[in-house]
Amino acid sequence: MSKIRKGDDVVVLSGRDKGKRGTVLQIIENNRILVDNVNVIKKHVKPNPNRGETGGIIEKEAPIQISNVALFNPNTNKADRVGYKLLEDGRKVRVFKSDGEVADL
Repeated sequence: MSKIRKGDDVVVLSGRDKGKRGTVLQIIENNRILVDNVNVIKKHVKPNPNRGETGGIIEKEAPIQISNVALFNPNTNKADRVGYKLLEDGRKVRVFKSDGEVADL
């Protein structure tokens, strides 16, 4: 069970996009993630007439280290660390460290 999952709202803690908020689009191996509108790069693409692709400069998200983001806590409107807790019904859920609220719904 990972502390950050696809679809989570996260805050970037370090790097060029420090302070930006976004949604996790994809989790990539080697502890890297894609976050919406964070670490946007420009890529030069050659046209491919066989596939019907036009060439040019496209903007796309590049992966960042999972350690450079933290889960967004809507109660405090800040980034927060995450821990685990076992509920009485036996489920294991993520909880915010600052206030103990359950992060999973």
